[in-house]
Amino acid sequence: MTLSLSVVLAVSALMFGLGVYGALTQRNAIRVLMCIELVLNSVNINLVAFSRYVGPDQALGQVFTVFVMTVAAAEAAVGLAIILMVARRKAHIDIDQINLLKW
Repeated sequence: MTLSLSVVLAVSALMFGLGVYGALTQRNAIRVLMCIELVLNSVNINLVAFSRYVGPDQALGQVFTVFVMTVAAAEAAVGLAIILMVARRKAHIDIDQINLLKW
C-alpha cells in the first residue's frame, strides 16, 4: 500500500504547523527544542517524499535528510547544554525569565 504525495505532504504540513505553534507559544525551553525538532522532522518527511515521488531512481532527498538530521543533532546538543547550564544556575528554565546570556 503506497500513500499518495498529497497525503504525505498533508501530514508533514500538520507536523510543521504543530511545531511552529509549539515553538512560538511554549515557555519551557525543552519543549521549544522538541517543537523545533518536530519542524525539522516534517522537513525530512517532505524531502524523502519528494525524492520518492519525483525521482525514485535518485537518492537526493535521502542525502539532504541525513544532512538535516546531522544539523538537528548538533542543534539539540548545543541547546540542551545551554539549558542545562541555565538550570544549574537558576531553579527554572522559563524562557521569558532567562536573561543569563545577556551582557
